[in-house]
This record gives sequence, structure tokens and C-alpha cells, in this order.
Amino acid sequence: MTDQERHIAVWNSCLQIIGNNIDPQQFNTWFKLIRPVSLDGAKLTVEVPSDFFREYIESAYKDLLRLTIRRAIGADAQLFYLVRPVQNHEGMVLPATKSAAPSNNPVSIPTYQPSGAPSPFVFPGTTRVKINPRLNPVYCFGNLVEGECNKLGVNAGESISQAPGQTPFNPLFLFGGPGLGKTHIAQAIGIDVKERFPDKVVLYVTGNEFKTQYMDAVKGNRIVDFLAFYQRIDVLIVDDIQDLQGQASQNAFFNVFNHLHQMGKQLIFTSDRAPVDLQNFEERLLSRFKWGLSVELSRPDYTTRLEMLRARAAREGVALSEEVLTFLAARIKTNFRELEGTLTSLVAYATLGHRNIDVELAQSVTGKIVGVQDTEVNIDLILHTVCEYFNITRDMMLSKSRKRNIVQARQIAMYECRNLISNCSLSTIGSELGGKDHATVLHACNTVQDLMSTDKLFRQWVEDIERMVVVPVEL
Repeated sequence: MTDQERHIAVWNSCLQIIGNNIDPQQFNTWFKLIRPVSLDGAKLTVEVPSDFFREYIESAYKDLLRLTIRRAIGADAQLFYLVRPVQNHEGMVLPATKSAAPSNNPVSIPTYQPSGAPSPFVFPGTTRVKINPRLNPVYCFGNLVEGECNKLGVNAGESISQAPGQTPFNPLFLFGGPGLGKTHIAQAIGIDVKERFPDKVVLYVTGNEFKTQYMDAVKGNRIVDFLAFYQRIDVLIVDDIQDLQGQASQNAFFNVFNHLHQMGKQLIFTSDRAPVDLQNFEERLLSRFKWGLSVELSRPDYTTRLEMLRARAAREGVALSEEVLTFLAARIKTNFRELEGTLTSLVAYATLGHRNIDVELAQSVTGKIVGVQDTEVNIDLILHTVCEYFNITRDMMLSKSRKRNIVQARQIAMYECRNLISNCSLSTIGSELGGKDHATVLHACNTVQDLMSTDKLFRQWVEDIERMVVVPVEL
């Protein structure tokens, strides 16, 4: 048997073992599409259609794959994937396991007797603990697409990671609707801190998890140990802080917050609402949330959505045409999570159905996720909606009037045209809105973006108009 044939024989041996251990339909769906590429020592490389495909078989059949290749090759066997997607282009070789998640060095934590009320004349014992930071390496700054919707949060996060606890952004409070990247930014800070300062102890928890841990400590009479544990953290990230309900839990968190903040440790919180809108929180805790920097993450604009899709497609190992990318960016407007979910579904349909990813398939998949827009979004529709919203006429909108309300309405119309209509040039927008040049339209769009980040009422106007223009039909 030649070296060129050995990898085929080894993989066929693996397939025989796998086929005897899983459902035949699952075997045909997921393993018949895999092709052996090479065998270099104990390193077996196989070809898969997409990174989505790789992620699925790794999650569903990880243990079976590991045991199988070790049986076929040996104890030091390693599996690599060559991701070659539906469209033909240069593939990407990825290891079978993702990059290791960040870890903390062991730390000493004082321990007390179960009484929870140690005598001041008795020295506590110490326990060496290795705290799992619970950070997902996928949520790094390198995988985060920056746009006007999250620019302030990203910039603040990068500043914090360079000097945790030493910037004015302590605490950092990120808030906004679901799927806008709050968790991603928060975890990216933790990951970057671990890369820059390996000795820093970082911990990510949710508000509900903190509450549960506290209740368990109360039941076990280990409150002092619970507080000693949290006081050892250098960077504490609490996701969905709005779920930290209950006076006792909030009181414990208040003590943790005070200790960490006074010791110059970094605190990072995320929430689905602004600090002022949090319900059933003690006023003293709310006031501390406002000490540092509060940043609202907004819905991504068209340009940011397009860049996010390009970046995620590259991670998936999928080559998408510009036509498909622009269609998806114009069609999915709510948040990053829905964009990623749509792209994953699109790759899955193409992979399992042996189809090319084209606009027709994209239309079918998005229709199942976000519904169908029964009215085409065009410049006329946007102008009509803006005029109706501000109770002005079309002639007033297109006039040369410099009245504040007319100028703002005109600028919002330009912004919505650029944001909601794919492949609509600045020159076209300017021509339709009173014969303006492309520089005027670009200035208007930038002005609207700036005002949305600083003026809550103005942002509400823009979001209201967008909802009026884009009304999905329920399927």
C-alpha cells in the first residue's frame, strides 16, 4: 500500500467503526460527505463542506471520533479538517479542537469554619483554587465587527483591557436589546485581559448564576467563603445583571462591588435595559452602576451588517457572492444574532441539500426566519413614511428650506434610504431628495448616526420610521 493510499484505508476503517455505532441515516447524512485528504504520521486530515458541518459533527460525535481515530492510528492520533465549502475556492485547514479557552492560575482563598462567623482572633485556613473564567474564545475582539452601533462600547472595552480597573470606565455598563453584541464585547474584554495579564483572575457569570450561588452558600452556611471567593476576582463580568433579583442577593453583590471597586478591580455589566430603567433594584446599587460608563448598543446599520456577514462567512469557510451578501444585509435588520442564525441556516440548507448558495436559496431561508416583506422598500416609500411621521408635505421635504424640523426629516430620509435599500448609491439618494450631491448625503447619514448615539428622542424617531417602513408579514 502506498502512502497516498494509506489515508484512504485508515479513513475507511474509521467509517466502518462509526457506521456500526450510529444510526444509518445519520451516518449517510454526516459521514458520507467527508473525504480523506492525507495522513502525515499520526495526523489525519479530512475534507468537510463547511465549518458549520465541522462544528456539528464535533459537537454530536466528538467522543466517537476521538476514540475511533485512536483505534485506527494510535494514542497520539490527531484529526484535522480541510474546510472546502459548497462554492469552489481555496480551503482552510482547521484542527479538530478549537483554540483553548483562557484559564486562570490557581489562587489562594481564605476559608472559614461553617459557622460563617469566624472569630477575629482565629486565622483562617487557605485553599488553592483554580477559578474557571468561563470565557468563550470565539468571543474575542478579532471576531467582533465594529460599527456605529457598538463603536463606543468596543473602544471602551479595548481601553479597559489595556489597564483593567485603572480607567474611568469602571464599572462598564453595556445595555441594549437581545443579539446586539453585549456578551461578545464583555467576554472580549476578559479574553484580552488574560492575554495581556495572564496573572489576572477573570470571571464571567450571569446575574441569575450569582444569585443561585449566593442562595447555595446561604443553605450551606458558607457566606463568608462565598464573599472571599468573589473578592479574589480581578475582572468580574456579570451578564444580564437585570436578573439579579432579591434583596439578600443584591446586598451580597453590593458588598462584592464595593470591595472590588475600592481595590481597583474591574467590573463589567450587561443588561437589556439602562440602569435608570432597572426594576426592583436598591437605589444604592443603581447609583454604583452609574459610576463609570454606560453604553447603549443599537441595531446595526446596513454597512455593519454587511461587514459582519463577510466576517462570519470567512469563519464558516463559505464563499458567498456579493449579491447574496447584500441581499442578507438588507433583509435581516434586527440584530447580529439573527444575522448569524440566518447564515448558519443558509449553509446548512446548502450543505445538506447539495445546493449552491444563491439569492433564490437565501430568499427561501430568510422567508422562514423573518417573514416576507409584502411592500418593496424604495425611496418613494421612505419619503412618504418620513413625511407622514413628521406631518410635512413632500414638497417641503424636497425644498431648500433650512428649518430645523425639515432638515432633520430630510437627513433621516437619506439615512433610511442608505440603510434600508440595498445597492442604492449616495448619488441616487441625493438626486431623488432635491438634487443633493453624494457628499451632502454622506454628511446627512453621519449626522443622523451621531445624533442617534447622543439624543434618545431622535433615535426613537429613526427607529419608529424604520419600523413603519419595514413591516414583516407573519407566516
